[in-house]
Amino acid sequence: MASSAIVFNILPSSSLSSLSFRNSRTPFSQTPIFYKPLIVNASSTSLDYSSSSLDATSTKNNKWLWKYKENSVNIYYEEHDKGSDEQCKNILMIPTISDVSTVEEWRSVAKDIAGRSGKVNYRTTIVDWPGLGYSDRPKLDYNADVMEKFLVDFINSPDGPVNNSDKDLVVFGGGHAATIAVRAAKKGLVKPTAIACIAPTWAGPLPIVFGRDSSMETRYGFLRGTLRAPALGWIMYNVLVSNEKSIQSQYKSHVYADPEKVTADIIETRYALTKRQGARYVPAAFLTGLLDPVKTREEFVQLFAELEGKIPCLVLATAGAPKRSKAEMEALREAKGVSKYVEVPGALLPQEEYPEIVAEQLYRFLQEMYEL
Repeated sequence: MASSAIVFNILPSSSLSSLSFRNSRTPFSQTPIFYKPLIVNASSTSLDYSSSSLDATSTKNNKWLWKYKENSVNIYYEEHDKGSDEQCKNILMIPTISDVSTVEEWRSVAKDIAGRSGKVNYRTTIVDWPGLGYSDRPKLDYNADVMEKFLVDFINSPDGPVNNSDKDLVVFGGGHAATIAVRAAKKGLVKPTAIACIAPTWAGPLPIVFGRDSSMETRYGFLRGTLRAPALGWIMYNVLVSNEKSIQSQYKSHVYADPEKVTADIIETRYALTKRQGARYVPAAFLTGLLDPVKTREEFVQLFAELEGKIPCLVLATAGAPKRSKAEMEALREAKGVSKYVEVPGALLPQEEYPEIVAEQLYRFLQEMYEL
């Protein structure tokens, strides 16, 4: 009851019902092929795998030590390939940042693409963000710069799993992860061969609903501080995030487009993630906008414009995204720097809800880049 009272004091009571958490290989060319912007609707795609068979894949789980200031953070990642010695092109898949972010959302797509038989073989690596998934969750002052720093280090570190010294890396990201990757590429901090953005977003759950005026920023700061507090923070976190009813409500209302696809197993695994030590620190930052890579739609669109003529970029927008998130994706439909825009079924997590369709569109993008 005490925690609920705080929420009502922090946020406008007339708008609480709209909160998203309310109820809660052989050598190949290194030169990418640039093509004219293309807009495709794949909502009714009927997939035919007859032209690209799927082979069995090998999976390896491991940890990489990220050193940030005086902290040493164990980062969980998975590698999927055919288990052979053939040369592979590397793909890094980054989970959508959320309260329950996890490598699991990319696993089906990763295995699909790694198992394809074509002119080029692919090794797919999925990584959990620090503070999320199966990575360590230290009490850092998480913000977009910290997350960007992690991504840059993971890609560029000489001892990293996807060392990019040979400039042979494609990055796939969902939600905020996609936008953070684009921002890092725009700055020249990472130099991927191509980027695919799946249901890209830039505004956290509270800012996208209530905005960012000074009054709201003050309230966000108070809520964030409360969520990070030793005792009261856990109570509020359990009310807002770490309960199965809240997670189920989120998934059925806006994470998935089809509520029937939200299974008990999905809710159980996501709920377990919210109970890991230190689980509340990143959600406290995400909910209140600290992980937002930009502040406005104009900045969002400009990030992509900076890729024009430098890095091919695919945007997979979703037909069933929440209204406000959908509007931000639509802003990229004919935006400069977006090489190809495809609309697929789904809401905020299409790579998990419709993995076959997403994998097919991503694979076509790879073929257009490197095989045609």
